Amino acid sequence: MKLIVGLGNPGFLYARNRHNVGFMCVSYLAKHYKIDFDRKQGHARTGMGNIGRNKVVIARPQTYMNASGEAVKALFQRFDVTPADLIVIHDDLDLPTGKIRLRLGGSSGGHKGIDSIITYLGTQDFNRIRVGIGRPEADTPAANEDGVIGYVLSDFTDDEKKIIDEAVPRVTEAIVLLLARGITIAMNKYN
Repeated sequence: MKLIVGLGNPGFLYARNRHNVGFMCVSYLAKHYKIDFDRKQGHARTGMGNIGRNKVVIARPQTYMNASGEAVKALFQRFDVTPADLIVIHDDLDLPTGKIRLRLGGSSGGHKGIDSIITYLGTQDFNRIRVGIGRPEADTPAANEDGVIGYVLSDFTDDEKKIIDEAVPRVTEAIVLLLARGITIAMNKYN
């Protein structure tokens, strides 16, 4: 069993926010593999199915971003998975919009959702797919901490949305390769 978690904030108000790109990616993945988010388990909307030879649970936590670890830990306990079975997809301010990067382990890089997961699981050793959302220009008011919060909680511009619409299917391709051939081969192709 593999657990694939897209990070975001629940609710219509946040649906198109930059911070919800993880939700966008797992929604696309689930639709592509005809998996419905038809269950509420462990503070998350979940769907179960198969991707290749792998049985998967795809999840969108229904906690807010900063409490993502609560939902992930509950799913860990319910499905008896290990950190090696976890793939987390999340936004990254330090990557250009639409750029994707895969990695195993490491720090949170300041991402509050990843911080929460590390805290609740007690380990950094899980797979991550980071999706770039860009960062506000350094010399603008949006570059301070309050401005960055407003930036991640705002919707993509029309130009950014076009780039993200191209990146989301690449994330699905990366997940499929990661499941079939492992993180190293997936990183070599997509990083």
